[in-house]
Amino acid sequence: MSTSNDHGLSEFGYRQSLDRSIGKFASFAAGVSYISILTGTFQLFYFGFGTGGPAYWWSWPMVFVGQIAVALCFAELAARYPVAGSVYNWSKRLAGPTTSWLAGWMMFTASVVTLAGVVLAYQVTLPQLWSGFQLVGDGSGAHDFGISAVIWGAVLILFTTLVNAFGVKLMARINSIGVFIELIAAVLLVVILAVNVVRGPGVFVDTHGLGEGHVGGYAGVFLVAAIASAYVMYGFDTASSLGEETVNPRRTAPVAILRAVIASFVIGGLILLFAIMAAPDLSDPRLGTSSGGLQLIVLQVLGGPLGKVFLGCIVVAITVCALAVHTAGIRLMFAMARDNALPFGVRLARINAKTGTPVVPAILIGAVAVAILLVNIGTPQIFTAVTSVAVVMIYLAYLLVTVPMLVKRLRGGWSGRDAGGHFSLGRLGLPVNVVAVLWGAGMAVNLAWPREQIYGGGALRWMALIFIGIVAAIGLAWFRLRGRHRLGTLPEHQADRGDQLVDELS
Repeated sequence: MSTSNDHGLSEFGYRQSLDRSIGKFASFAAGVSYISILTGTFQLFYFGFGTGGPAYWWSWPMVFVGQIAVALCFAELAARYPVAGSVYNWSKRLAGPTTSWLAGWMMFTASVVTLAGVVLAYQVTLPQLWSGFQLVGDGSGAHDFGISAVIWGAVLILFTTLVNAFGVKLMARINSIGVFIELIAAVLLVVILAVNVVRGPGVFVDTHGLGEGHVGGYAGVFLVAAIASAYVMYGFDTASSLGEETVNPRRTAPVAILRAVIASFVIGGLILLFAIMAAPDLSDPRLGTSSGGLQLIVLQVLGGPLGKVFLGCIVVAITVCALAVHTAGIRLMFAMARDNALPFGVRLARINAKTGTPVVPAILIGAVAVAILLVNIGTPQIFTAVTSVAVVMIYLAYLLVTVPMLVKRLRGGWSGRDAGGHFSLGRLGLPVNVVAVLWGAGMAVNLAWPREQIYGGGALRWMALIFIGIVAAIGLAWFRLRGRHRLGTLPEHQADRGDQLVDELS
């Protein structure tokens, strides 16, 4: 281990240029806020329930089993490679330059699309707090909902851009406070819903007859509804993406990743469980609409004033979720630019002397996310379409880590134990890795499948495949023709030779 003050960063050829000030709770908060229990469950409950009925709840534990396998693999990687831009740098050490570059490119693009998807959640919640938050029309017009959502989304993106530009300390402080509020609100919500249940657990085998006439019966419907759960439990790698800004990252990041996933599964699952059991009327058609959903159940069960207090907490959760997503995207862009793996790498990797953070990526990511919102402003399925594309790209980026990791295990190139005594799966590594790969591949295909319920009719059905195909093709064309010939750590980010020698001797 390094004895220098860079926490072993020089081992990977980099010098410490980011502000290392994130502690254990802030690291955990980064992973939790990206997953964001309240944001995800409240944003897409209407879709899951409206598509699959009460029985859609079983998609929650299904997604958890798959994602915890991925998280366990990532925890091992976080202990060994505590470097910014987690997925990109992990893949770089497991596979060739083209694979690792594509992993970073897909994850970066997914982060931008995810930011655009997360900020849309303001529109799902704010008008239910006060009708004046419906900025366009009364919400009944064909495009009232979507246009208002884009305006609110742009406002939130402006906020996350400014916070990230001012530095990681401000971001971590706001994020930690927001996560603390979110966790307290989520636990209280579980308790209040639990004491107001009006039906037994038998409701979770009720499909509302939604599988009738559908290809594949209810199983086909269930796979569509699963997007509501799949959208929540990802982004846990953010805790490691901030590794260069975390104190003792080799020990802190792996624990933060696993705690984030497990806490989200338990609390989020209980919210959904008791909400369905406490809903006054499960046949209410508003539960399956974006203007009703889980927010409506909370207002009905808790009553107006108290219900709106919890909706206010959801707004806080959405805010810090967007902040965490934006932060993760910035670190990934910085990590790739530092290796000169992106156009204009010198500018993108430049650290502001006053704020200690990359400012140009913060502004660029915010601007592109707003552009994505504007392009989709007339799409009726704007919520599900944008979020589905984001989830598919995340799953593909994760596969570009878990597949090379599995190949390395099978070839005997991955040691079962970490020499530093840090987190390791040992003999469980191989079966867990296999589950992670099979799960990721299966869900990527499921979510990208051209379904009208998710993407709309006509050419929009192919939105995910077309968008992802274009992004991958353009990126790979640039990398193969030009980018790969320029790879190499920029001189201003290279570790001092003295620090490297310390690591080699340790």
